[in-house]
Amino acid sequence: MAERPGRRPRRPHSAQVVRTERLTPHMQRVVLGGEGLAGFTADTCTDHYVKLLFPAAGVTYPEPFDMERIREEFPRDQWPVTRTYTVRQWDPEHRELTLDFVLHGDEGLAGPWALRARPGETVRFLGPGGAYAPAPDADWHLLVGDESALPAIARSLEALPRGARAYAFIEVDGPQEEQKIDSDVEVTWLHRGSRPVGEALVAAVRGLDFPEGRVHAFVHGEAHFVKELRRLLRVDRQIPREDLSISGYWRLGHNEDGWQASKREWNARIEAEQEQAPTHTGTPAG
Repeated sequence: MAERPGRRPRRPHSAQVVRTERLTPHMQRVVLGGEGLAGFTADTCTDHYVKLLFPAAGVTYPEPFDMERIREEFPRDQWPVTRTYTVRQWDPEHRELTLDFVLHGDEGLAGPWALRARPGETVRFLGPGGAYAPAPDADWHLLVGDESALPAIARSLEALPRGARAYAFIEVDGPQEEQKIDSDVEVTWLHRGSRPVGEALVAAVRGLDFPEGRVHAFVHGEAHFVKELRRLLRVDRQIPREDLSISGYWRLGHNEDGWQASKREWNARIEAEQEQAPTHTGTPAG
């Protein structure tokens, strides 16, 4: 079918799997490359992300692949399924894009794919998006997250200049899930064990002796602990919204499709509730 005039097609990038690596028992790395990345770049934000496109079973899409056209011409249950992943590394010289996948056994869509991926396999994705990079004029930095935020936190720490003041708290299942990060910032690894996701992170940030000066904070992960930390930082610590990158990357009991459908409403409601909440006694940041 001919392309409709006057409509800008939403075409994804196309890349091939170059290699894979098992980083930890629950983290798989996939490196993508190829000529399809010639127009790709991801060098302005440390939380850049892409949306991988997984075809519906048994469905063949017309070329050139165009998401807007697919959504217009195919029933919804035949649309590609999207899964969002942070850009762990982008090497423009070698044109290689590195993505890290949290593994949950056979559960989910992207994790099992990452385990099965083989060199030469073609992958399509949209993006990149992104909005955060450590502010160079901040007095100090706070980075907090679970495994889903680990790639963005690691990339952010590696982007900080040597000697920058920063506190990084990363919650993982256990010591076997810790990773080496090329930064002189000392990461506090919190081991979840049998505790609820994020409980250790909330306790760690509550217990932190906040330094003087302007903090630039990055807090992402499971939505419920992010909600608790949003209140702590916005209400109790009175950190301005513009100095805080915070959102739930995922939510317990929801797959990405369900969470993305309700995320905007959830965030707006939580923000409204906390804007109206009384300020707790405490020492404001700055």
